[in-house]
Amino acid sequence: MKRALISVSNKDGIVDFARGLEEIGFEIVSTGGTYQTLQDAGVKVMKVSELTGFPEILDGRVKTLHPKVHGGILARRTDDHLQQLQDNEIDTIDMICVNLYPFRETVSKEQVSLEDAIENIDIGGPTMIRSAAKNYHDVIVIVKPELYQPVLKTLQEQGDLGLDMRLKLALEAFSHTASYDAMITAYLSKITGTVFGDNFVLAGEKVYELRYGENPHQRACFYRNMTPGTGLPDAVQLNGKELSYNNIIDVQAAWALAKEFSDPACVIIKHTNPCGTAVGNELSEAYDRAFDGDPVSAFGGIIAFNRTVDAKTAEKAAGPFMEAIIAPGYEEAALTILQSKKNLRVLELPINHGEGLQLRTVEGGFVLQDPDTDDVGPADLKVVTDTAPTDEQIKDLLFAWKVVKHVKSNAIVVAKDHMTLGVGAGQMNRVGSALIALEQGGEKCQGAVMASDAFFPFKDTVEMASRYGIKAIIQPGGSIRDQESIDECNRQGIAMVFTDIRHFRH
Repeated sequence: MKRALISVSNKDGIVDFARGLEEIGFEIVSTGGTYQTLQDAGVKVMKVSELTGFPEILDGRVKTLHPKVHGGILARRTDDHLQQLQDNEIDTIDMICVNLYPFRETVSKEQVSLEDAIENIDIGGPTMIRSAAKNYHDVIVIVKPELYQPVLKTLQEQGDLGLDMRLKLALEAFSHTASYDAMITAYLSKITGTVFGDNFVLAGEKVYELRYGENPHQRACFYRNMTPGTGLPDAVQLNGKELSYNNIIDVQAAWALAKEFSDPACVIIKHTNPCGTAVGNELSEAYDRAFDGDPVSAFGGIIAFNRTVDAKTAEKAAGPFMEAIIAPGYEEAALTILQSKKNLRVLELPINHGEGLQLRTVEGGFVLQDPDTDDVGPADLKVVTDTAPTDEQIKDLLFAWKVVKHVKSNAIVVAKDHMTLGVGAGQMNRVGSALIALEQGGEKCQGAVMASDAFFPFKDTVEMASRYGIKAIIQPGGSIRDQESIDECNRQGIAMVFTDIRHFRH
């Protein structure tokens, strides 16, 4: 008789699966809560302690760590191994069905103690899973409820699983334990304050496969981090088809900038750059101003709001063609309006200001960094010109400074009255970015302010700004030619402030 050892934290579907195994001749062995669940459902089941002849000890910490368990799992079905099992009165185990203690759920709870977290680190489960996966030729290993029915159906119809299926189950098993260890590593790193350890472990859980990647010939898939915390993979989609690869990247860019503001704000993103950003007294006003900043580029863009969307705002946002909208909530009437647009992706996600490490891949590796969360207030600004900015200009300068942080370098932003007038992104030189932003703003630039993500290496950007009527500039400072730019500002009557913070965005 074949034997299956079942020990699961997630009990979904386990009774039906065990019954199916019993019907095709498997003997069922189980532990703790799983044993009780199966017994209560009328499944004939043996306790692990009956198999091992040894009781569960240490408050359940030791249940399956025994030669009669691991010998039965790891033995190859060769004459030599089988004889050793017989000599030691060990029976083979042909299937391991295990999923692990809910570590992620435990450490996601508020005020969870380190002791509680440690007690939810599974030891016996991963050990059995890895043992079975190593011996996949002879042992079936199952770690997810969604795998129960495919495995059971194949066993019912064919009597066994082919090596291809067994190997895929083993891969799933090793991925399962690796992800579990990654969660523990991330939690303990946070507890100990270890940011850049000697080893970095990353694990993800598939959200869904994408139709294609950045371009149709590229494959892609959307994953969520296995560590606690919320982010874009946790957004609830309320309308429209699944996000594309480019949608995901653009929505994240829009959401990150929208969260920068405390007043009602709207951000419109195109190709990861904000083509329109504004704040207003109410959300609908912020939308109007953001859209007016660059209505041509806004077409087919991504909208992010930092407030619950009301019906008035929804009516306006539903007018032009847009790819997606993300906000922390929607009034019922607003959602009805937006859902009338069949292809508009509508996402809801609570605002969470906590950000994890940022990862970028290179061939053969990756780089990690802290997120760019440094910001400045009025007291942090260093006035370096004869002319000081007015209070209203300071507000516009700080608004533009928030936006320029989210624009691809070289980045220039022109703003006035808390809305963007022109955005110059990703040019190979700063003058080129400035020209794009200023030409986009046109006559509106008169009396506006300018933000630069990095210092001016020459005075040429200031010269160009003066021709368009810019009256105040914010930039990090730090160039060996800073004085040239300062002198030019003084000649043109432009106020300039330094932040001592750079916002490169590659």
